[in-house]
Amino acid sequence: MSEDRSSNTQQRTWLERISQALAGEPRDKDDLVEVLRDAQRRALLDADQLAMIEGALHVSEMQVRDIMIPRSQMVVLRRDSDLKELLAPVNESGHSRFPVIGDNRDDVIGILIAKDLLRYFGENEQSRFNMRELMRPALFVPESKRLDVMLKEFRSSRNHLAVVVDEYGGVAGMVTIEDVLEQIVGEIDDEHDFDDDTYILSQREGSSIVKALTPIEDFNAYFQTAYSDEEFDTIGGLVAKQFGHMPRRGEYVTIGQHRFEVIRADNRRIHLLLVSDVPVEAEEAGRT
Repeated sequence: MSEDRSSNTQQRTWLERISQALAGEPRDKDDLVEVLRDAQRRALLDADQLAMIEGALHVSEMQVRDIMIPRSQMVVLRRDSDLKELLAPVNESGHSRFPVIGDNRDDVIGILIAKDLLRYFGENEQSRFNMRELMRPALFVPESKRLDVMLKEFRSSRNHLAVVVDEYGGVAGMVTIEDVLEQIVGEIDDEHDFDDDTYILSQREGSSIVKALTPIEDFNAYFQTAYSDEEFDTIGGLVAKQFGHMPRRGEYVTIGQHRFEVIRADNRRIHLLLVSDVPVEAEEAGRT
């Protein structure tokens, strides 16, 4: 009998342990988070479990506007494009879904899924391509929609991408189910990810993807710059200070001879930056 009791004790899940930890009935969400962190310190939760629970709590406080891809950074396809014209944006972006527009970016008329193009690359199939037949209906959501509600809508509608509109009905940006899930589970590998031991990944046309955690010393050695590391250890800290606020994806700032564009961030920190040289003419214009 004693052995059975011991076995049952060992089989308690971490959720059951949380229930015991919550017996003190926290008064608000801040108290709840503190209880969870205390549980992690006492090894009732591991760091990943704690981060996921905190992420789920934060999602209910965030709105679509907090994580959306801004309108200017959306990769869109034009309704009247032929198959060859679609190849460049589809291949270069690596995305799986694209808003299709008519006359301008406010005129989103549908969504194209990249894999639907594959059938037209067989012999004598390109002539059958018709964008209108491939498009799927677009899901439109307001900027103010809460992320937890947005996730439920993604699940119920089986959509993975939504077009975000402002109060006047204009397109403000777009959001994907991956963007929402990353707020809960952390980063999900995508076309920008590279080895954990690598801080900088060179791209075409003289730009590089740089992890925000890159030590300034390593950044200086790679780009032959001389940014100070007296105040900040990482390039992300230096860039965040230059913004003066926590930037969202698509925002950029110029420091010295480089342009830093945020390509991944959440409401707490920057994750990835696209670093490119500032054109000479832009530097000269700034001095005039």
